[in-house]
Amino acid sequence: MALVRQGVTLEEFLRLPEQEPALEYEEGRILQKVAPKGRHSRLQYRIAECINRFTEPRTLALAFPELRVTFGGRSYVPDVAVYLWDRFPTETTGQIADEFAIPPDIAVEIASPEQSVNALVRRCIWYVVNGVRGALLVDPADESVLAFRPDQTPRALRGSEMLELNDVLLGFALTVQELFDFLRVR
Repeated sequence: MALVRQGVTLEEFLRLPEQEPALEYEEGRILQKVAPKGRHSRLQYRIAECINRFTEPRTLALAFPELRVTFGGRSYVPDVAVYLWDRFPTETTGQIADEFAIPPDIAVEIASPEQSVNALVRRCIWYVVNGVRGALLVDPADESVLAFRPDQTPRALRGSEMLELNDVLLGFALTVQELFDFLRVR
């Protein structure tokens, strides 16, 4: 992440036009996300697709890639944000709203080579302290996932271990190995 500007308020930040890669707001600073590369982009797409394939027909939840979420005095764009069906904002017409000002139920961050893993760990901890029921930090270089839950020690997951989402997405099952198998195209 590159520091773009400091000393701005959240309200000032939210008035700025959207950019690519996305800007994020944290503690008075505007940061620019790292542009996703191949593995990052593939994992982001497949995680959202896999969750939606399971949850949408059951009207259980929706996974949103690159969705701006603003809550707890910060504005982030997690790689994947998952909202239970009865929690994502809608317009009076029944359409999905544009603004999401409540924490997601699950936030997924995928480490890119240019990113600080410690900064992503801090972000995942912040997520669960501020209302997110579970955060996953996916590390393609290490083929591991750190799972964060409120009031629990983060867990390092590898290989045949299941992603810890079943208590939020009842019946959803995906192992860490299956997640990283998405990167293999042959």
